[in-house]
Amino acid sequence: MSEQQDPQEPHSLTRAEAEERAALLAVDRYDIEVDLRGLLAGERWSSVSTVTFRCHRPGASTFVDVVGEVRSATLNGEPLDLATLERGRLPLTGLADQNVLVVALDQDNTGEAQGILRTVDATDDLVYVWTSLEPDEARRLWACFDQPDLKAPHAFTVHAPADWTVLSCSAPGPVADATDSAGGRTWAFPDTPPLSTYVVVVNAGPFHEIRERRGDHDLGLYCRQSLRPVLERDAADLFTITEQGLAFFGERFGTPFPQERYDQVFVPNMGGAMENWGSVTHGDDLLPRSEPTPDDRYWTAAFVLHEMAHMWFGDLVTMRWWDDLWLNEAFASWAATWAMASATEHTDAWATFLAAEKLAGYDEDMSPAAHPIRTEVADVAHAMANFDGITYYKGQAVLRQLVEYVGEEAFTRGLQAYFAEHAWGNTTLADLVRAVGEASGRDLEDWTVTWLDRAGTDTLVLQGDQLVGTAPDGGLPRPHRLAIGSFRRDGDRLERIASTSVELVGDRAQVTLPAADLHLVNDGDQTFAATRADEASTRALLASAGDLPDALSRAVAVATAWDLLFKGEAPARTVADCLIGVLEHEDSPAVVESFLGRTQSVVERWLPTADLAAVQERLADVAVGIAQRAGLRSAGLRALAASATREDHFAILDGAAAENTDLAWRYLARRAELGHAVEDEVQRLLKHDPDPEAPIRAIGVRAAAADEAGKAAAWAALFTERSVPAGGLTAEVATRFWRPGQEELLLPWAHRWFDEITSLPRGGLLGTMSLVRASYPTLADDDVLERARSVAESDVPAPVRAMLLMGADRLSRMLRARAA
Repeated sequence: MSEQQDPQEPHSLTRAEAEERAALLAVDRYDIEVDLRGLLAGERWSSVSTVTFRCHRPGASTFVDVVGEVRSATLNGEPLDLATLERGRLPLTGLADQNVLVVALDQDNTGEAQGILRTVDATDDLVYVWTSLEPDEARRLWACFDQPDLKAPHAFTVHAPADWTVLSCSAPGPVADATDSAGGRTWAFPDTPPLSTYVVVVNAGPFHEIRERRGDHDLGLYCRQSLRPVLERDAADLFTITEQGLAFFGERFGTPFPQERYDQVFVPNMGGAMENWGSVTHGDDLLPRSEPTPDDRYWTAAFVLHEMAHMWFGDLVTMRWWDDLWLNEAFASWAATWAMASATEHTDAWATFLAAEKLAGYDEDMSPAAHPIRTEVADVAHAMANFDGITYYKGQAVLRQLVEYVGEEAFTRGLQAYFAEHAWGNTTLADLVRAVGEASGRDLEDWTVTWLDRAGTDTLVLQGDQLVGTAPDGGLPRPHRLAIGSFRRDGDRLERIASTSVELVGDRAQVTLPAADLHLVNDGDQTFAATRADEASTRALLASAGDLPDALSRAVAVATAWDLLFKGEAPARTVADCLIGVLEHEDSPAVVESFLGRTQSVVERWLPTADLAAVQERLADVAVGIAQRAGLRSAGLRALAASATREDHFAILDGAAAENTDLAWRYLARRAELGHAVEDEVQRLLKHDPDPEAPIRAIGVRAAAADEAGKAAAWAALFTERSVPAGGLTAEVATRFWRPGQEELLLPWAHRWFDEITSLPRGGLLGTMSLVRASYPTLADDDVLERARSVAESDVPAPVRAMLLMGADRLSRMLRARAA
């Protein structure tokens, strides 16, 4: 997994090369013929790509991107010398004004998720194929000019096995029997709009299909056959959130989605999602196998709306180069939360964002891996270097602060002008900033520089009648527009008596606040900053955050308590007590599961060992209470399964797990961790659980035990066999592996982890990043920390280096908290 380019690896396109090629060429269209029939029983994908393009300087030379076994290639009818193909580049010389390039390609690497993944469902041996082409994986499937600013219509003709459904960016035309001896059927898809090479798609397999007409759109849902009952259970919710999102974005962006058909395809072992035009691909771990909790439903909606927002911001209008990737992703996340809070049942979505995601952005922004939101990207290999919480979470929060800064109405007008002016084209950040600045009448140049080009998190502290800001780089803090909430005790609740708006320009702002029992800085969570109130308010917050009146104010309080722990300013026991105090009364589905997860993390990873058992028992008791609240039974039982300690806890879980296989797996893992013999129950559950991933969940249960054999089996599945699907299951098995109280057994494995990470194969971006992030050790000694730092300084890819540095920083903070 070397940072330096392997001489056998394809070249990585540089920004300079992309600019030169974009100035030279205009692509008129792609006509791509794909043959999937070699994937039914084998590994071969075949294609013939016909590229029609113009050259602005006839006689000039360039290259086309193509990775795989090229069978033949012609330019304007003349054969090209295939011996000149070198590291994914086929030279094109003597270009004419009008050109037609035809390249035939075979690709046998279809099992590593490098642009394509062929999967065999172990439950029924059915084969499914998905493609995901960001940032430059299209070149592995067909010859193309693989850069975002050479957009063109794509027309696909696909030969597939007779019982497969083929999905692309629009509704297919007539499907006919194939005319050659290989048999099967041929699917023909009409021209797409002008699209970048990374947002087109071909997915195929014997999918289960559900369609429904909603508003002006024909909506489709697809999954593998073994997940048919799950998709049918959730279809109504998926159709509703999709209809709501298309209506909301169409109206707010001033541009309705211009295509009648909109499909969403749930595929195995993806570990994320991809915004392919008109046919979004999701990892099917997004479909909960048991009855969804409120949190499950929230995340499904968030993924659906994030990828949908990309139809406008990413597909319709596309960044010119990868240095604006942060904006692409941050905008889609911001827009998804905006839509959820404004147009769906998830009205507390901003509270969920803070509790579940923004806190991770703060952690990363205060680590040695912190970087500005906007960074230079010299080549495509570094496009995903900052594909992290700063890109997604801080970026989203900063966009929200921009909306507060200019006003939502002006921001919306700016977006509408932006989409109208640049539809089907390419832009830079400056184009968006200019549109919003013109709509709001504000000069945003300085705002943009100070927020996007500086790393680190400002700190805002209430000192008497002033709000004082400091910046981590020693300069002036960024401009902040926020509110300070003032709360007075009213019986067992804190009542908001005032919300004072503050605009901080420079390092301090005068504020006039009423007398109150608690002042909450950044009430409403409008800006991105670490915050502190006066000492009395901080004491009141830690003692009674759960008495605040709404989910968002409680989330701001939890964020403040977490920041105190993260910076070593409050003991882990105090923060754990604060969070458990919030949970004792929390009834908002928007935050309760995020609060439970955060609290479990504090208990398991930050508490001194002497405090662990007692606090975990208290958390289990709180989970019992949550399970008795309306709509929160599943959430409470899941938390109980992670922390149960007494026989009465086990009795509750025994009854509930008998009718809930997801809960049964969670409960078995806890029992295994506590030293109970569970293998007979594992075998019984394997026979009765219809989930195709049930064997992976069994690996996780065995990994939870303080047993070398169970650990070794999970390790092999994660790192050697790579048989654990990316995404949620990778996180589940890894979490089961690293259990508190097993330090003596696990420390050698922590050292071994770094050997595995440095030897992981390149490619399969989503899966690799999912594995590294999820499996990072949660225990360490000084030697492990030193190993983390030394490996980060070695020859590893930039995204892995960042995760190594962040992980080492988090571990060192945990060790200090445990020793306090």
